[in-house]
Amino acid sequence: MSDRDRDWDFYLRTLSNSTRDSSVATDPAADPSLLNSVKRLYELCKEEKNEDLVARVYPHVNKLFQRSVASLSQSRTSNGLLLLTILQFFLDFGETVLHDADPSLRTFFRSCLSREFADPVVAEAALDFLNANKKKLLTSFPTLLPQFFPLLLKLIAWNGEKLEKAFLKIFPALISPASFLPLLPSLVDLPILIVALEKVEKSSGSLIGSSIATIQKSTAPEMLLALMDEAYTGSTIADGGGDSESEDSSTIDAADPLFLELLKDENDGLAERHWASRGMAATLQAAINAPRSDRLKQILNMTPRLLDIYFAITLRDVNNSLICALIPLLMTRNATLFPDKNFSYEIRRRLLEFMLSSFQRSPDFIALLKKPIMDRLGEAYDSPAKMELALQLCWAIGEHGGGGASHKDAARELFENLELLLYENLSSSRLGLRQEATVGSNSENYRKSSQSRLLCFVLTAIAKLATYHHELLPRARVSLGKVARSRISDVRVWKRAHDYLGLMNDPAISLSILGPSQPSQSVMHPGAVNWSEGRTKMVAHIPFYILGGQEGPPFHDFTMSDIRPGK
Repeated sequence: MSDRDRDWDFYLRTLSNSTRDSSVATDPAADPSLLNSVKRLYELCKEEKNEDLVARVYPHVNKLFQRSVASLSQSRTSNGLLLLTILQFFLDFGETVLHDADPSLRTFFRSCLSREFADPVVAEAALDFLNANKKKLLTSFPTLLPQFFPLLLKLIAWNGEKLEKAFLKIFPALISPASFLPLLPSLVDLPILIVALEKVEKSSGSLIGSSIATIQKSTAPEMLLALMDEAYTGSTIADGGGDSESEDSSTIDAADPLFLELLKDENDGLAERHWASRGMAATLQAAINAPRSDRLKQILNMTPRLLDIYFAITLRDVNNSLICALIPLLMTRNATLFPDKNFSYEIRRRLLEFMLSSFQRSPDFIALLKKPIMDRLGEAYDSPAKMELALQLCWAIGEHGGGGASHKDAARELFENLELLLYENLSSSRLGLRQEATVGSNSENYRKSSQSRLLCFVLTAIAKLATYHHELLPRARVSLGKVARSRISDVRVWKRAHDYLGLMNDPAISLSILGPSQPSQSVMHPGAVNWSEGRTKMVAHIPFYILGGQEGPPFHDFTMSDIRPGK
């Protein structure tokens, strides 16, 4: 018998004998020789490429997989590496032995990885396994990774930047039509996820080896109930003074939907997240005031990079229907972010840039989303974040003509909301940003500056909309005239209204200056230079329109040969 045959029989006997050893049968991962035997048998099958050998190994490997899964709740040993090795066997030889790996993969995620995602060795091995089999998983099991993206986000959030490179390779596979919308709030809330996981670890012990779902469904340890009471009701542990853990302190149901939503393992659709509740606000404030862990610092740095990839894939691969559905979600989350100054700035900047890029690519989104846009304009005074969103929306409304020439009704409604916003600011000097904790002259100066900035954006949007939709010109002149005749203190606002009124007296120049920079359907408006034709044609719209003083396209263009006949 050759050495290869002896090795083959030895490893096969090791698997067979493990079923008769009671200690190993109830906890297979406790015997390291089993993992080595499965690895060697897998390697031998790959080398030999013999279907008969694969068929002999499969029953033993399959039984070992089932025993390992059954022992997870009682096992004190990590089963992750053993199950991943068996799963690799199933993926590579499943067709040979007619084994569908999909149930096995889902069982691994639900039963094993949900318990061992916090184990750095298992987490790294799981990402290596997913990356090595990414093509096969996307082809044969396309719904697997999008279904379990919350679990994989917990894995990378807990293990941090050391696994970021491996996670970024698999991250695009998490995005599918079913996971696209729920994935955004999960990404934005990664710092809050870390806060919740660290609180669970502090109150219930190590996350390794115990499923969070099991903790939630258990008899509810007092510490976990106290944690959840603190996080989500407002009757915090601190509210009870020194006797915060007494029987008098109120608790909430262990199945609190917000807690389950935050720490879930599977994608179950887009759920509303009540981050504006008093309890959540108190929890976030406590998190930002407390010393930050290394995990929280790392996830604050990683989240913007993950969002960059998410938005890049969205603009490249996602259809317009899903992008249109995503934009109201961006508007909502713009003002509800983890309260870290740098983090909020980086995330908010990306949300607004993506929103404007979407409007640039599909201007009709503005007409389709007029209701959420008008709602956000009405919230401009609530906070600096909502003010910035309103300013960007004002710019987009004017730049893209309220959705384009075919959306006149939507443009009129948006115009009316801009008018209302303008008149509100003119009619009362008390309107402006409500600052929670600022007093004195600095607060008043900030309010006036913000109000003036908003007025400038609104005036520009009104002028641009009226330039794009001529039927709105009379109303725009009335609105601008009221500002020009008002006694508003900021000269910038007054001057801008006068400038726009002057421009509107010359439609051609007004269209050249206030018209959209990239007209739809590739139609060049007067005054726009088509640089793609720069090598063969000189566009002379502006001079001839000034001289002619009339609206409409020029009656001809001059070529370079007309100007320089000798060339």
